[in-house]
Amino acid sequence: MATGILTAALVVGLVGIFMGLFLGVAGIKFKVEVDEKEEAVLAALPGNNCGGCGYAGCSGLAAAIAKGEAPVNACPVGGEAVGAKIAAIMGVEAESSERKVAFVHCQGDCDKTHNDYVYCGSEDCRMMSFVPGGGPKSCNSGCLGYGTCVKACPFDAIHVVNGIAVVDKEKCKACGKCVAVCPKHLISLIPYSAKQVVACSSTDKGPVTMKACDTGCIGCSLCVKNCPQQAVKVENFHAVIDHEKCVGCGICQEKCPKKSIVVNE
Repeated sequence: MATGILTAALVVGLVGIFMGLFLGVAGIKFKVEVDEKEEAVLAALPGNNCGGCGYAGCSGLAAAIAKGEAPVNACPVGGEAVGAKIAAIMGVEAESSERKVAFVHCQGDCDKTHNDYVYCGSEDCRMMSFVPGGGPKSCNSGCLGYGTCVKACPFDAIHVVNGIAVVDKEKCKACGKCVAVCPKHLISLIPYSAKQVVACSSTDKGPVTMKACDTGCIGCSLCVKNCPQQAVKVENFHAVIDHEKCVGCGICQEKCPKKSIVVNE
């Protein structure tokens, strides 16, 4: 009996030693070399894995930066501070980048826009493509207000207020998830420092817009005619501001008869 127990113990011990040696050799032979810079870059990234950089999470961006395939300041969440840290790790100069924030180009809330009918159903903006007229609002370009962008935002930076989505620019990290998910394409990333913004996306002719919304852009071009910097133009009956030219004088906002141009605050 004792001999059998000792034999079994010896066999188990030898098998354990063999497996240990085997795993040790296999670990050395099949070891995946890790780029130390990649690990350092990954540690410097905020770890939100939001995908706003265009890569599959922070690890994907870290690998791309380490290989020189992405700029050191590619993380929209980390901004310049993280970009500077990564630049030091990579031994390069960090290019200056302006902070951006999301902006909803619509102010057709429950008080300013008109409805064609009362809608009762799934509260998901993306489902409106299956609903007559693209939704109950008379303006086919207006914010539907069902909060699909709110659900997509990982930073609690966007909320529906009185029927339209509104961005908190201080919380926004410009990850772009709200931009991607909005079926009406009402949200864009603009410079944080932008002063005046066109809060409308309608490209309908003036009379059509006025019937749908009290504050929609009618393409009257008064903003264009009065801008001293030639920073505004009208395309498809819709005003567009060139933020690189705009100095924030506010004349376009003052002259807009429909108050479609607002302060970015």
